[in-house]
Amino acid sequence: MTTVLVVEDDRGTRILTCSKLKGRYTVLSAQDGIEALDVLENKHVDLAIVDVMMRRMDGYELVRQLRADGNTLPVLMLTARQEFNDKRLGFSSGTDDYMTKPIQYEELFWRVESLLRRAGIASRNEMQIGKTILDERTYMLTREKEKVEFPKKEFELLYKLLSYPGQIFTKSQLLDDIWGFDSASGEETIKTHISRLRNKCRDIPEFRIVTRKGLGYKAEIVKDF
Repeated sequence: MTTVLVVEDDRGTRILTCSKLKGRYTVLSAQDGIEALDVLENKHVDLAIVDVMMRRMDGYELVRQLRADGNTLPVLMLTARQEFNDKRLGFSSGTDDYMTKPIQYEELFWRVESLLRRAGIASRNEMQIGKTILDERTYMLTREKEKVEFPKKEFELLYKLLSYPGQIFTKSQLLDDIWGFDSASGEETIKTHISRLRNKCRDIPEFRIVTRKGLGYKAEIVKDF
């Protein structure tokens, strides 16, 4: 599932925006630019929604630093300021789109989807690998006449790994992305779900789930299936 980072120092706005986006995307959050850089260093993010006015590091400086480091992450900047000069500053800092507050969430969804399409990360309902199709709407894997239905968390874990083949995810990253920061589940939950996925997918030749001891898990696409 596509991962969106919400960077907003107003707690109420941050919680509301995250809740609106959940269900469509995996959502991470940060309360300022410095915290956002820490999230980006440790987690995969597909798009960032960034407030301008924040303590410690504002949105302009966050985007400038990302671009200076060569990071091309799509950024949608949010601000209560509507003057032309503020928009100029936003685009000159390297943002990809600019939206004024108060947030109209339907418009926010349109803009996020547009940026993802432009970046080649369009939100998908299906993923196809060889003859295998994974459908996010039904939590179903289909290969020719064979069908495997998964519980929601198992499917999301499999879909996450297969969305980034070859990329290693730690147990902590997978817990945060799939179960959420406030989940009471521990790392044993990941081990249990990985074991179940391997058992259910043992006859699927297109991919395999690999354990990297001391690091985490990754999906590998088998080229000669």
